[in-house]
Amino acid sequence: MPHELAHLEQPVLPYARKDFPELRESFTVQQALDAIRQQGVGEKVIYFYVVDAQERLLGVVPTRRLLTAPLDQPLREVMMQRVVALPASASILDACELFVIHRFLAFPVIDDQHRIIGVVDVGLFTSEVLDMGERERTDEVFEALGFRISQARTARPWRAFGLRFPWLLATIGSGTLSAVIASLFAPTIAKTLVLAFFMTLVLALAESVGMQSMAMNVQALRSVRPSWRWFAQALQHEFGTALFLGGACGAVVVGLICAWRGVGPPAFVIGASVAVSLCAASVFGLTVPALLHWLRLDPKIAAGPVTLALTDVCTLLCYLGLAYAFL
Repeated sequence: MPHELAHLEQPVLPYARKDFPELRESFTVQQALDAIRQQGVGEKVIYFYVVDAQERLLGVVPTRRLLTAPLDQPLREVMMQRVVALPASASILDACELFVIHRFLAFPVIDDQHRIIGVVDVGLFTSEVLDMGERERTDEVFEALGFRISQARTARPWRAFGLRFPWLLATIGSGTLSAVIASLFAPTIAKTLVLAFFMTLVLALAESVGMQSMAMNVQALRSVRPSWRWFAQALQHEFGTALFLGGACGAVVVGLICAWRGVGPPAFVIGASVAVSLCAASVFGLTVPALLHWLRLDPKIAAGPVTLALTDVCTLLCYLGLAYAFL
């Protein structure tokens, strides 16, 4: 990062306002309005944050929604439970990135117990980016925020090639390895020809799930600071979703094979390989972007080829390995 932008790595907490009202989840709208009158609204209150008895953040109420709701309506029914927050360790750069991604006017800053310790409003982003007199410096800020897609689009062909080609080598490598794996299992494929018919389908399903998972997690990594706790929770969520996807897709594939080729062991082996492959693909879709983010590489460019490469190799091993073991 250029020296003149080094201050963007400073903690955002000193820039957070402390004059924000907190509303209890047990309040009605009337009680919330009374509490606001007693506490005051601070200098720039845009959203009202709802907390529980331990003062942990539960939701957010936009001002307009609070003013137009019935007075006897419980606040928990008015609030929005999805809250995008900044951790206390976040930098100014992290805050600016959230303003660009979500277009909100303020974000709460929370500690490890999920309690609000400050609020950062859009004025911080305005002062850092929009009020800059020099266009070059503004471009540097947006580059620091991670907006490198335009760089790949407008760069000279050789530069764009240099950005994208190295990661495509992962696809070439995985394709070559997949061909080697298939050749090792050639007797199994020859013995049960239906395996060859459905190999493309199984690969396509795994790749689709892997790309879905990767796309969602690349987006998630733009608004959170990854930690082992975050990774464990995300992994649990991805794996649970993958179990449902794998079971449903596997059942559909088994039904198609049985309707076409009749009931037999190959149908259930292929169905089982679908379920296992989709679970693995979901894990790769989470792990690869998180690892690239941790290594400070650009997951938008690199995650796709790497995720597909790992997914293809793992899927073929599951598919042909189960066939070899049970057919």
